[in-house]
Parts: sequence; C-alpha cells; structure tokens
Amino acid sequence: MQLNQEKQLQYDVTVVGGGPAGMAAAIAASDEGARVCLLEREEKIGGILKQCIHDGFGVLRFSEQLTGPEYAWRYAQELGRRPVDVLTRTFLTSIEKNGSSRDGYLLKIVNSQGLSRLETRTLVMAMGCRERTDRQVFIHGERPAGIFTAGQAQDLINLKGYLPGKRCVILGSGDIGLIMAQRLTLEGASVEGLYEIGSEPSGLNRNVSQCLEDYGIPLHLNSTVLEVQGRKRVEAVTVARMERGIPVQDTVRTVPCDSLILSVGLIPENEMLQSLAPQMDERTRGPRVNQYMETSCPGVFSCGNALHVNDLVDYVSQSGETAGRAAALYASNRSGGDRGGEAELTAAGNLSYVLPQKLRLPAEGAVPLFFRVNKSAPRGKLTVTHEGTVILEKTFRWLKAAEMERLDLDLSVFSGSNGGSVAVRMSEEGS
Repeated sequence: MQLNQEKQLQYDVTVVGGGPAGMAAAIAASDEGARVCLLEREEKIGGILKQCIHDGFGVLRFSEQLTGPEYAWRYAQELGRRPVDVLTRTFLTSIEKNGSSRDGYLLKIVNSQGLSRLETRTLVMAMGCRERTDRQVFIHGERPAGIFTAGQAQDLINLKGYLPGKRCVILGSGDIGLIMAQRLTLEGASVEGLYEIGSEPSGLNRNVSQCLEDYGIPLHLNSTVLEVQGRKRVEAVTVARMERGIPVQDTVRTVPCDSLILSVGLIPENEMLQSLAPQMDERTRGPRVNQYMETSCPGVFSCGNALHVNDLVDYVSQSGETAGRAAALYASNRSGGDRGGEAELTAAGNLSYVLPQKLRLPAEGAVPLFFRVNKSAPRGKLTVTHEGTVILEKTFRWLKAAEMERLDLDLSVFSGSNGGSVAVRMSEEGS
C-alpha cells in the first residue's frame, strides 16, 4: 500500500491515546503554544472512562464525585476549546526516528482517509493499559463461552446493554472486578463469590466495603479457580484454597455458574515503543522517566496508566498535564539548553517501585513521588538518602500493598548537586 503523499502532517506534539492522560496532555501542550495532534483508535475520546458509570472520579481534581463519563466529558469540553487536531478511529502503525536527536519522529497512521505520514517533534505516549486474560493465568479446562475480563463485562452491561451471565464467579479482587460484582448484582445476576489468590484484596478498601460487604457477596482469600467446566458454555468452575501455591485437596469443590469474570491484573500498553527501545522498568512495566515524564528517548514522554497503573484517575490526568507541558517546552527548545545531570532513584526495603525513576538536576519546586509497598504493614518509615545523606524521613500508617502512596519531595534538598544516586527505602515498624 502506498502512502498518501498529500497527507504529510506536521506537529510539535503528538499525543497517542485519547483517555484521561492523553486529553490532559493535549490540553497542557496546546496551552504552551504547541501545535498538537491527538490520535485515538476508538470512535470517541475518553478511554475506559466511557464505560465506568459508577461515581468516585474527580475527588482530587474537581472536588466532586463524578462518574467516568462526566469526568471524561469535562476534559473533552476543555479539549474542544483548543486548536488541537483530534484524529479518532486512527491507528498508529509505526514510529521511526526522524533524523538527528532533536529532529523528532516519523509516524505512520491509518484511518478512513488511508495511510498517512505524520512528523512530530515530540511524542506523548498515553495508551493506557490492558487486562490480563484467562490465557495468562493458566486456568485448566476448555475455553467455552462465558469467560470475560471484568472490563469486557463492564462494556457489555454499561455500553451495550447485555448481561454477560446470570450466575457468575469472579476471579481476582482488582478494583474493576469488585465494581463489577456490585454491578452484576444490581442488574439481577447472582455473584456466587469472588476468589483472590492473595492473602488480602488487591483493590481499594472502599471498593471492598461498598461493592462486596454491602451486598453480602462472599470474598474467598488465598483461593483461586483451578479449572473451567463446560464445552459450549461455562457450566461450573473448580475452586480451592491455596497454600504455598499448591491447592489444599480437601478444599477442592465445584461451583456451578454460567460465567467467569476475570480481574487478575493490568498491563501497561507499551508495545508501540519497542522500535525506539527506551529504558523500561521491570516492576512498573512502563518506561523509566524523570520528573517531566520524559523517557530515555529524547522528546518521548510517557504518562497515565501506560507509565504505571494508577489507583486514581486524578493522578492519571496530573501525569498527562506534566508530560504535555514538558513536551511542548521541549519542542520549542524552552526546556533548557544545559540539561545538567540526573539523579537515579532506586526502591529498597519494602518498596515495590518508586516513580519517577530519575530526577533531572538542577531543578526547583517539588516532585510527587509515587510508590507501592511489597506487603502490607501497620507502620512504615520512608527514608530518602542522596549519596548516603538522609534528605527526608516520613512515617506512614496502614500501608497496603494494593494501594499506591504519594509523597512530595522538595527539590531544594538537591541544591548544588548535579546528579548522584538517591535511595528510597521503606522499613517496616511495629504497630
């Protein structure tokens, strides 16, 4: 297929993904005077928020409890007031470096107008994340009708008006799974139980309370689904309690059901970045970034759930704003000629990861540090050291492995420094 040579588009900032992070990035970049393009593969912008009709969004951002569509609508309205080219039903097929380090990137896109070239000085990658499927959790048995991810079930009910099943079992206790337990119950389905292989729920406490306890839906911890029964349609699942990864034989039982809903984790979408080979973080499964959301590839920024899976959409939008603004400044050569050095952040102790993974120095202001712990603890002491010198200490209570924590780091503590190593350690303390 030949490229449409008449479609030679040129932009300062191109945002890939029209969810909350992408919309926030496009707005922020436009406000900095950049010529901006937003690429979205779906028919409408808004991302996953379009199907999240429950409330709880925007508490930090708007000081209100909004539904997902309401939150997305507010950003879409703001985006519509700016000269941003929004290309929906458009697929990005490839990314190539375009000349020298600051010449930008060449994108190939396809939509109803055909195949086109797009040249951009900077990229903001805001593709969100995807759900793990039954193939990725090694459930035995056939693959009959009636197996859905929690997001698929949510789409069927909230957008298409179909009930995925009348008697359901949910595997995993992620937030979407918890919310779908409530939603299925409200729509008249029977939720036989929710099975979590871990020793505690992986979703937020408020969702456990509001979606399970308020509706009398049983939660089985240290338990999992071993096998799906049925050939054409799910007829039952085999469940068991687990100890050290092995089923306890006298707990194995069959639960009749017609649907299995999976809420077994999210994976950041970063396949399109492979051609550029940025430095990746094994724990977040997103790129390693500095406080401006810039990856190791010059002029490429990452934000939202493509960077790491967030608990709150408010933080997703915040990272999008940071990335969009930084991309616009980079494109106009206003990000600083002398880039100085970088301090490398490492997570230690009871920390799973810390983000950002790098700090560009010298810099002013404060940087929000996001982190998760490996295991829950009643108390923990966070210690930040720079080149062996303690620069910050803070005690946290009721740390949960399922919940992300945030701490603002004042960059004035690095005054006079141009880099070095920064260790962020969480030490468990007694209650």
